[in-house]
Amino acid sequence: MSTFTTCMIISSMAQGFLIGLCTSAPVGPIAILCIQRTLQKGRINGFFSGLGAASSDFVYAILAMLGLSFVMDFITTHEFWIQLIGSIVIMLFGVFIFFQDPTKNIKRRTKNAPSTYFQEYITAFALTITNPLMIFLFLGLYARMEFLVNSTGWVEDMFGMLAILAGSATWWFTLTLIASIFHNKFNIRGLWILNKLTGTLIFVLALVSLILTLTGNSLTTKI
Repeated sequence: MSTFTTCMIISSMAQGFLIGLCTSAPVGPIAILCIQRTLQKGRINGFFSGLGAASSDFVYAILAMLGLSFVMDFITTHEFWIQLIGSIVIMLFGVFIFFQDPTKNIKRRTKNAPSTYFQEYITAFALTITNPLMIFLFLGLYARMEFLVNSTGWVEDMFGMLAILAGSATWWFTLTLIASIFHNKFNIRGLWILNKLTGTLIFVLALVSLILTLTGNSLTTKI
C-alpha cells in the first residue's frame, strides 16, 4: 500500500469519525433514554442502547453513501407519514417510561441484566430508525466535508464508513461513562423522579416533532 493511499485512508477515517460524532451528539430522546438506562440499570445497558442508535445511524450513513435514489424518493414522497408515525411511536415510548417502576428494574439488575442487553440494543435501534430524515443530515455532512469525494477505492470507502460507526459508538461510550459516574448519587426516589423526567422529556420532544409535522414544517434533528 502506497504512502498516498495510506494518507487518504487516514484522512477518510478522520472525517468519518467526526461525522459519526456530529450525528450522535445532538441531545434528543435517544440520548435521554441512554442516560436513564445507565442510571437505572447500569452502564452496559446504557451503552448497548447507544450502540442500537449508532447501528441505525450507520444504516443511513451507508444509504447516503450509496445515494440510492429510490430510497430518497420514498422518503421525500412519504415524509409526512414517516414523521407522523415516528413521533407517535416515540410519544408512546415516553409514556411507557413515565409509568415504569424503577424498583422492579433494580431487583432484576444483578440477575437478569445480561439477558436484556439485546433488548436494549433493539429498542434503541427501532426508535432511531423511525427518523429516516437522518439520511439528509449525512448527505449534508458528506458534502460539507467532501467525504470520500476523492476516494481511491473500496478500501478507503470501507475504512471511512467504519470510522463513522466508531465515532458514533465513542460518543455513546463517553455519554454513558459520564452518566455512570453519577449513578451512586441516585436513590430509589431519585430513580423514580428520573423516570418521570425522562418520560416527560421524550414525550415533549416527540410532541414538538408531531406539531411541526402537522403544521408542515420539517424536523431534521435526531428525534
